[in-house]
Amino acid sequence: MSASRRRGTTDEPVPDEPERDGSDLLAALLDGMDAALCAFDADGVVTHWNREAERILGWSAAEAVGRRGFAGWAVRSADAAEVEAWLMSAMQASGRQVHEFALLTKDGGRVLVRTQSAAVRGPDGKPAGVYCAFSEVHAQIDLERSIALSEALFEDASWGVVLVDADLRPAVVNAHAARALGIGRTAVLGRPLGDLLARGVEELESALTHVLAEGAPPAPAEIWVSVRTADGEKRRCWRSGFLRLASPLAEEPVPLGVGWLFQDVTETKQSEQEAALLRFRSNQLHRAARAAAECEDPGEAATIHLDFALAGFADHALIDRVAGGWVADGAGPVRLVRAAETPSGAPGPSMLTGKAGLPVRYDDGHPALQCVERSGTVRADAGAADPAQTRAWALARQWPADAVHALCAVLRSRGRTLGVVTFLRGAGRSRFERVDAVYAEDVAVRIAAALDLSDVVTGRAAK
Repeated sequence: MSASRRRGTTDEPVPDEPERDGSDLLAALLDGMDAALCAFDADGVVTHWNREAERILGWSAAEAVGRRGFAGWAVRSADAAEVEAWLMSAMQASGRQVHEFALLTKDGGRVLVRTQSAAVRGPDGKPAGVYCAFSEVHAQIDLERSIALSEALFEDASWGVVLVDADLRPAVVNAHAARALGIGRTAVLGRPLGDLLARGVEELESALTHVLAEGAPPAPAEIWVSVRTADGEKRRCWRSGFLRLASPLAEEPVPLGVGWLFQDVTETKQSEQEAALLRFRSNQLHRAARAAAECEDPGEAATIHLDFALAGFADHALIDRVAGGWVADGAGPVRLVRAAETPSGAPGPSMLTGKAGLPVRYDDGHPALQCVERSGTVRADAGAADPAQTRAWALARQWPADAVHALCAVLRSRGRTLGVVTFLRGAGRSRFERVDAVYAEDVAVRIAAALDLSDVVTGRAAK
């Protein structure tokens, strides 16, 4: 079939294109390489010279091709024989040969290069020449360092390293990060972050999106997350740094994803928070003692201790006195009467109540009664997610309707039980912990001393 019928539907002849021997394609490939490349025939004459070689040494292809070896133009005469021996020895060797030596630039400078040379085989399989790829040593060393650093980060780093793709899914993770996430290295790959973390996902994804759009933040960020484990959620604080990754091969930066490096600082942050909380509470106790010392009425001093304790600790507080003033250890059932309470409506200072003669209608087993009977601290929680059930739980115990967590501390002075102070938290706060109980006991000691002094002053101490 003629060329005219193969190429169109008309009968007009189309001239045949000349056969291409691939030399233009070879030239384009050589000139597009990032590495400098030259080739020699079996006699050591330069046959190929690409643009990167011209960039490094300054010699054009027209000036280089056809020269025999590097002697007298690209290598010092004193080194020419040794360099030529290294290059041509690749014809008889198997594999690639690596050498480092200095080449001369066209303007007379010297460049230390690292070369990789190998034999070029002819159609008969015999050596027909040598090709030599070379690059400046410092560039090669930089590349090797980058590769070595990457491998070290993903194998031996003592902090987590995760490469996140543009879809915010882990593409590569190191062993440390896999352990922190509680899952195998391969199992992490390609999964949404929401599958790995129960809390903190939104903040982390927001940070990753910002880095993709704007670049790396100026300083590390501390992100609290909850990791899903076989034993439930595990809350951790990760100090994280982010780097935007872009392809070095594109003319314009193309985001490949984000490099996320993190270190677990949970214990450090918890220690800092505990120390800050301890300092604050110590300051509150000190300020309360100073303010109470100025009160003429010991009962007012007790409410001052209560008000200072509430700051950052609880939402409501109650003081219930033992009917009759006090009770000895091991005594039978006791009755409690309300002595002071925080306002139930608008915020304000705690007030002494006028109901001291009327018992509080606490059912048997009430946490306040247990506290008095045991002479120890008692904690209680609603334990229900339904607001209606929580409200019923609080009202059944004669507490404000929004109470969810309770902590009762016994009031003792001079070896006698005077009553109980109850601290209450709403749903927006966490449950009381052991460290909270210790603080409540410190406050209770001061309130008890003030109430005992009030009894002495009013003549109620004798029973």
